[in-house]
Amino acid sequence: MNLDRSKSLDLIKTVKGRIGDGNDREVAVFVPAIYLADVGAVAQGSPLGVGGQNVWYEENGAFTGEAAPRMLREVGADRVLIGHSERRHVFHEPEAWMGRKVRAALDADLLPIYCIGETLADRKANRTDRVLKKQLEAGFELVKAEDAHRITIAYEPVWAIGTGETASLDQVNAAHATIRKWLTQKVSEEADAIRILYGGSVKPDNAGELMALEGVDGLLVGGASLAPETFLPIIEYDK
Repeated sequence: MNLDRSKSLDLIKTVKGRIGDGNDREVAVFVPAIYLADVGAVAQGSPLGVGGQNVWYEENGAFTGEAAPRMLREVGADRVLIGHSERRHVFHEPEAWMGRKVRAALDADLLPIYCIGETLADRKANRTDRVLKKQLEAGFELVKAEDAHRITIAYEPVWAIGTGETASLDQVNAAHATIRKWLTQKVSEEADAIRILYGGSVKPDNAGELMALEGVDGLLVGGASLAPETFLPIIEYDK
């Protein structure tokens, strides 16, 4: 809930102009629902993905203030964030909603980016693996093996979001290995098709080293995505 409409569209125009045909790397932006139609219109004709920041799991009904998956599709979204740390910890969304949201997104042909991550208290108490597995179990509750390749996981340690703190490379590697192992046990051969992103104070100066990690398939960028001067260097990091 940062940029206004004008600045949002300016950012999209700039990014769209720089990503070319998109063959080298995939880029998507997740915008407030109220701007989705405008951003989708500007992004049209480019490989730039456009996603919602949240979704409800019912197709219609008396759910004031929410957006159904079909509504996001109708205004140009092709993907959606589910379980972002702020939805979990600021708005107290329970684990019981996560699987239903993932299922609803898949059924509406939206690509779910399912966010998981531990708090600082969890990390200090050595509960990271337990928390990640519990969140994965909730999110994949209604997922069929043949659907799995359409899901992306975003690991975002809550204590590293917006704090300037970034998990160490060893911490990132360990968490991503835990996630990959769980996915392999859950959906066997489909697990290799599931991308695992890292999110948590991603900046231009750490994007390259994070992407160099074997277990990191992409980045979920927060505050650094709000301005071209910080977002473009992340998109264009040297492999």
